[in-house]
Amino acid sequence: MSGHNKWSKIKRQKAASDAKRSKSWARITRDIMVAAREGGSDPGMNPRLAVAVEKAKSENMPKDNIERAIKRGTGEIQGAEYVEITYEGYAPGGIAVFVEALTDNTNRTVADVRSLFSKAGGSLGQNGSVAYLFDRKGIFDLSSEDVDELELFELVVEAGAEDLTSEDGSFIVTAPVESFGSVQAALEGAGITPEEASLQRIPVTTTGLDVESAGKVINLIEKLEEHHDVQAVFTTLEFNDSLLAELS
Repeated sequence: MSGHNKWSKIKRQKAASDAKRSKSWARITRDIMVAAREGGSDPGMNPRLAVAVEKAKSENMPKDNIERAIKRGTGEIQGAEYVEITYEGYAPGGIAVFVEALTDNTNRTVADVRSLFSKAGGSLGQNGSVAYLFDRKGIFDLSSEDVDELELFELVVEAGAEDLTSEDGSFIVTAPVESFGSVQAALEGAGITPEEASLQRIPVTTTGLDVESAGKVINLIEKLEEHHDVQAVFTTLEFNDSLLAELS
């Protein structure tokens, strides 16, 4: 878990320097649309939409863009129909890979994803082939600056969180999916803004590889994440200190 959070931070820093804003906005727009369609237009009553809207704000997406995406999702404005779809497979080294996507053309997306797995030396599997290796959780990454750990622990546990850990100047709050909204509301009520808040699939167990082999897995992860239909990629790769040092 710790290594995955560090890897997420490395990716966030890299994304900021790569200036891939237009692609990021398109991805967030699709997520807002589906969240609004599934759970309604009120972020206060729709935790998934709240996450997507906060992500949009963190990427400096204009308010008008956010509102249009919500209206497309609820049908007030016509737009493409996106569906959620997941893909499961294995990367080189036997590393399990779980892919979340939003697409308006499932045939195109599955063909593209299968091709990416194949070119990387991996294989796309059937639904359920690796899903059992991940637990879906709400994750909040908070700066530990000016935040008392005991007070934060009491706040988030009362709101339904499962765990609070400290690492590298951050507090990581883990919550069940059903408590995501209440934990988010508790943090907002206390004036605490997470650096990142998201629903993630956390590997139940991880597998370590040498740097060269891990590099092949990371190459597949990056290729998948670059695909315009892919929203998130999760793996069972162990991000140990030596690997993180190479990545950073």
